[in-house]
Amino acid sequence: MAGLIPQRFIDDLLNRTDIVEVVGSRIQLKKTGKNYSARCPFHNEKTPSFSVSPDKQFYYCFGCGAGGNALGFIMDHDHLEFPEAVEELAKRAGLEVPHEDGRPGQKPRQALDSPLYPLLDAAAEFYRQALKGHPARQAAVNYLKGRGLSGVIARDFGLGFAPPGWDNLMKHLGGDSLQQKAMIDAGLLIDNPESGKRYDRFRDRVMFPIRDSRGRVIAFGGRVLGDDKPKYLNSPETPVFHKGQELYGLYEARKNNRDLDEVMVVEGYMDVIALAQQGLRNAVATLGTATSEEHIKRLFRLVPNILFCFDGDQAGRNAAWRALEACLPSLQDGRRVRFLFLPEGEDPDSLVRQEGAEAFRARIHQQAQPLAEYFFRHLMEEADPGILEGKAHLATLAAPLLDKLPGANLRALMRQRLGEITGLSGESLGALASSPTNDVPPADFAPSYPDSLDYAPPAGYAERPASQERKPWQKGDWKGRKGETKREPPAVMPPRGGAGVEPPTLSALRTLLHHPQLAQKVEDAGHFAAEDDTYTQLLVALLESLQKHPQQNSLQLIARWHGTEQGRLLRGLAEKEWLIQQDNLEQQFFDTITTLATRQRERSLEGLLRKARHSELSAEEKLRLRELLSRSEAPASPGPSGA
Repeated sequence: MAGLIPQRFIDDLLNRTDIVEVVGSRIQLKKTGKNYSARCPFHNEKTPSFSVSPDKQFYYCFGCGAGGNALGFIMDHDHLEFPEAVEELAKRAGLEVPHEDGRPGQKPRQALDSPLYPLLDAAAEFYRQALKGHPARQAAVNYLKGRGLSGVIARDFGLGFAPPGWDNLMKHLGGDSLQQKAMIDAGLLIDNPESGKRYDRFRDRVMFPIRDSRGRVIAFGGRVLGDDKPKYLNSPETPVFHKGQELYGLYEARKNNRDLDEVMVVEGYMDVIALAQQGLRNAVATLGTATSEEHIKRLFRLVPNILFCFDGDQAGRNAAWRALEACLPSLQDGRRVRFLFLPEGEDPDSLVRQEGAEAFRARIHQQAQPLAEYFFRHLMEEADPGILEGKAHLATLAAPLLDKLPGANLRALMRQRLGEITGLSGESLGALASSPTNDVPPADFAPSYPDSLDYAPPAGYAERPASQERKPWQKGDWKGRKGETKREPPAVMPPRGGAGVEPPTLSALRTLLHHPQLAQKVEDAGHFAAEDDTYTQLLVALLESLQKHPQQNSLQLIARWHGTEQGRLLRGLAEKEWLIQQDNLEQQFFDTITTLATRQRERSLEGLLRKARHSELSAEEKLRLRELLSRSEAPASPGPSGA
C-alpha cells in the first residue's frame, strides 16, 4: 500500500518551484520593488494588499492575513487537499510523486493510489444494488420513502442497504484471506481475535457512503432499521478515513454548486439529504464529532461564509458554542459565520419537510445571527452586564476569546463592542487579554497580529528590574554541554515594545526559523527536550532537524510540518519577518536556550531529590544526581559549540 510522500521529495519540489510563476498563472501580479503585488484572491478588496516574495518564496495578504508557500497557495486557491496539491506542483515540474511506508505508529496521509479505494467503491455498489433488489430491502425502502426522499436524491447521494446477516458483503467481496484483511483495513469487516471469525460491520442498515473531495468513497455511515444499537454507526478510522477531518455531503455540495458561496453545517446525514431534496444543496454534516478547527479551515478554503444550523435545545446550543470557538482562529476579515437555532423539538430534516424550502430560506434570512451577535448574547447569559461584577466577569470571559481572532478589523470592532458593554477602555481590555491567567495563544497564529503580540510570559519568568543592565553577549560567555557559563542566564527576555511580552521560546523559534545556522552552535538540544511546553518541544525538533540536515532553509522546515498546528505556527512566524526587529536576536536566542536548559536541569534535580527521600535511587540515577549537584552552582548551557 502506498503511503507517505517522502519529505525529501517535497523539499526538492519546493526548491524547483517558483511561487511567482505558480501565483502568476492564476492571478495577475504586478512588480512592486523586489516583490509582486495583486488584489487578494481570498477576499474582496479594492486596493492590492496581496504580496508575493520571490526571495522568501512566500505569499502574504496584509488585508486578510492569508499566507504560505506555493503548496499552501495551490491548496487554498484551487481547493485541493495536500496530496492533490503536491501532485499538481509535481506535474508542473515534470516529476512523478513517489510514496513510502510510514514509520511505525505514524498515521499516514491518504494515499493517492490506495487499493482501499476500489474496494470501498465495490462495497458501495453492493449496497446500492441491495437497496434495489435484495429480498429484505423493503424496510429500507419504506424508511427512505417515509422521510420523503426521491429516487433521484437517493441516487445522487449513493444511498444503499446492508442486508441482515453476518457475511453478505464478505461472501460478495471476500475472496482469499488477503482480500479479507484489506476489507478489515477498510473498516468493512470486523475480526474477532477470540473466536477467529470475521463478519460484516454493517448489517440491516440504510447505508450512506462518505466521499472525499474527489468523490471517492472513503467510509460509510449506517442507520439501523431494527432495534440494534447504536442508531447510527460510522466506519472506524482507516488509512483513507479520518472522521475528525471529513464532512458528509461536501463533495455533493460542491458538485451541485459551481459558485458555492456559503456552506450550511447541520448535525446528521438525513438533515443534509432532506435539505438537498428541497433544493438546499449546500449542507454538510460532521461525522459524529464536534465541529473542529480542521473542519472550519477546510470549509474556509472553499467558501467565505459558514452557516451553522442547530436544534434549539441545550445540546444544540452547546454544539453551536463549540463551533463558534472552533471558528475564531480562522475568522479573518472578509469571512462570515452565522448561527440559526431551530424551534425546540425540530431539526432541519423535519422542519424543511414541514414548511418547505422557501419558508426555510426566509427563516435563515430573518433569524440567523451573525457570530458577533451570538457571541455577546451567549456570554451575557452567563455574566449579567447590568451589575459591575457581571461586567467584570463578562470581560474576563470574552477578552481571551477575542484575542484568538486573526482578522485585525473584526478583532478591533468586537473589542470596541465589549468596551461599550462593560465600560472598560481598550487599554484595559488589551491588558486583560494578555494577562497570564487568560493566556490562550491563537491556534493558527495568523500573521495579521500587530508587531507586539499580546502574549504573557510563561510561568517561571519574572520581569527584569529596570536597574539591571543586560550585558552584551560574547562568545566567551558560552561553553559546550559539559562546560560552565560565566554569567547567570537572564530572568526574562525584554519586551519588544507595546503592552504585551512575547514568550521567549516563541521568539527563539522565530529567530531560528530566520537564522537556521544558529542551530549548529547549540550542543545537545535534547538537554531540555523534556520541557512540557509546546513551543519548547517544537524548538527542540527544529534544532535536531537542522543539526541533522544543516542545508535546510526556512521553506523546507515549514514544509516538514505542513498541515499540522506546528506547521501553522511556523508559517505565521515566517510571514511576520517583515514586522520584527533584528536587534540582539542571537543574544536573545542563546539567553532563551540557557534559561530552558537551566530550568529543565532544576526540574530533574528536584525530581531526583524528591525520589531519594522516599526510595533508593538506582546507580544511574545516583550518577545523574551527582552530576546535577556538581553543576548547580555554575549551571551548564547548551550554548554555541566550540566556543
